[in-house]
Amino acid sequence: MELGAQGEKLIKHFEKCRLTAYQDSKGVWTIGWGNTVYEDEKPVKKGDVITQQRADALFANIKKGFVVKVNKLVTGITLKQQQFDALVSFAYNVGADMNNNGIAEGLGDSTLLKVVKADPKDPSVVMEFLKWNVSGGKVLDGLTRRRKAEAYLYMSGELEFFE
Repeated sequence: MELGAQGEKLIKHFEKCRLTAYQDSKGVWTIGWGNTVYEDEKPVKKGDVITQQRADALFANIKKGFVVKVNKLVTGITLKQQQFDALVSFAYNVGADMNNNGIAEGLGDSTLLKVVKADPKDPSVVMEFLKWNVSGGKVLDGLTRRRKAEAYLYMSGELEFFE
């Protein structure tokens, strides 16, 4: 599957484009549409500045990687476009965690993925999204809103940003 228009809109709504590097809630240098690395995997660093065109190209490139990873993680599961979009948004934000080390650092090791694999229609998927609203040991309102929006898109197929 590919990321649909609603998924891209959801990601961009919460990431907000910034053309000058900034530190995220964990202190990681970030630029563009929430990117922490460039296409060559070099990390974003203090003082980096990019153009809007570069930010959009970087987003397109990084997005492709998450689409590939989420497709790999959900192999054999029949998902609706809205469900796939919500999972890509989630992975884009918290990581895909493809290292199989058993530590839930992103979608790959999450109970969210386990529930989706067991039954993509299970209503408890909503609660699994909502568990991921902490960064740096603190519950963040922005993450809570994002998880609600992802869960709502996943279950209803509609975008709602809960501002």
